[in-house]
Amino acid sequence: MARPVVILDFGAQYAQLIARRVREIGFFSVIVPFDTPLTEIRRMGAAAVILSGGPRSVYDDGSPLPAEDLMASGLPILGICYGMQAIAHLLGGDLVPAHTREYGRVTLATRAPSVLFGDEEGERTVWMSHGDTVQSPPPGFRTTASTGSVPVAAMEDPARGLFGVQFHPEVVHTEGGREILRRFLIHGAHLSQDWRMGDAIAEGIAAIRRTVGDEKAMVALSGGVDSSVAAALVERAIGKNLIAVFVDHGLMRQGEGDVVEEAFTRTFPSTFRRIDASDRFIAALAGVVDPERKRRIIGELFIEVFREVARGIGDVPYLVQGTLYPDVIESGTSQAAVIKSHHNVGGLPAELGFKLVEPLRDLFKDEVRQMGRELGLPAALVDRQPFPGPGLAIRIVGEVTRDRLDLLRAADAIVREEVETEALAQGLWQYFAVLPGARSVGVMGDGRTYDEAIVVRAVTSEDGMTADWARLPHGLLDRLASRLVGEVRGVNRVLYDITSKPPGTIEWE
Repeated sequence: MARPVVILDFGAQYAQLIARRVREIGFFSVIVPFDTPLTEIRRMGAAAVILSGGPRSVYDDGSPLPAEDLMASGLPILGICYGMQAIAHLLGGDLVPAHTREYGRVTLATRAPSVLFGDEEGERTVWMSHGDTVQSPPPGFRTTASTGSVPVAAMEDPARGLFGVQFHPEVVHTEGGREILRRFLIHGAHLSQDWRMGDAIAEGIAAIRRTVGDEKAMVALSGGVDSSVAAALVERAIGKNLIAVFVDHGLMRQGEGDVVEEAFTRTFPSTFRRIDASDRFIAALAGVVDPERKRRIIGELFIEVFREVARGIGDVPYLVQGTLYPDVIESGTSQAAVIKSHHNVGGLPAELGFKLVEPLRDLFKDEVRQMGRELGLPAALVDRQPFPGPGLAIRIVGEVTRDRLDLLRAADAIVREEVETEALAQGLWQYFAVLPGARSVGVMGDGRTYDEAIVVRAVTSEDGMTADWARLPHGLLDRLASRLVGEVRGVNRVLYDITSKPPGTIEWE
């Protein structure tokens, strides 16, 4: 297995983006808490360390700092934003609260020669988000970049393998940011690009075999990209000992349950089984309006149904889930607040009755798609838009009922049809309808109506961690409004969501 680039998380908004960029360059990366001991970092086989940004000041009481012995460990280290300030603070640099705080795009002047910037000397646009400022670097460091208000915007001590940048090279707004990370890893840390998806597949298969052995495992299939790729990977590892189970919770899109059954009956002809539990899920959600409670109910009921299936089969100790890294982060970690409890992470009951196998837990969505292609899954499955495990329950604000599900299914089918007809689907991350639970007065057929609004949501994204609202053509929006009001009984108003993530999330609940 490739030696990882270890990212110490100081509560950064962009820690996951750093991990993605490092992997894109060709190095395996993992994120761990800021206070991970050096002994543990060495046990992981760290090839280099990156200190993330964070919202705190190094002068705050109880401010997070890395292990004291990390700076003298000999490991190559890059500090980003707060990470650079931590390096300066620990090694004797002059760090002060900034008179002028920098947020957003800033012009950076670089100085040559530099490991991170090469022989390029001049100006570039970078993305800043900081309060404290390094006035002078620690002994042994050289200043390699500055801005109009920050004298030390980058610093380096190549002899000790220590580097720092006050800006964020991991965001797309920073010119040449990926190249800066690449230069740190190749020229600063002297590493060779050694991580490929093929290696991840081989390592994943080997890990599954070590864990499951000759025992049986059940995969929770939803028909989405994540569970499908997880199933394909585990099937490579244990063959017919994998039992594929699709629990139809009645919260799917129009006709989707039949599509899933048709696809996986071919893939797993001897072990696939579809369980119709729609009545149970809808009954359990009756009267529930809190989104977190919805997710917990769905997660717990999924496990209950899987337990029943396992008892019918015999001894099935393992449950395979298509959990991804963004699921884990949004459900809350030691350094990240709970954004929403994913049904397969924060929504799980304390006592599962299974040992979990989550072979995709450290991967981002785009990496999972790549793995699916290399495993030979069809493009129609690998490239489909993400669909949440709790289904339409979290696209209905308020109580989930059969009537509201039927209304939303009809609306969502129109949104998907029109977007795909416009040939825009391939460039979008997700596009769907939401039932926000808002009624308004309308006029239809010379009569007064008091009906539901439908929100159309379409976003672009690379990995689902951040997203921007899609600029759909006005003609498409016009057709959507006309069809949704004209064809879906009970709808008299159409809205388009122009909120990015952050501050919003892609889903509404």
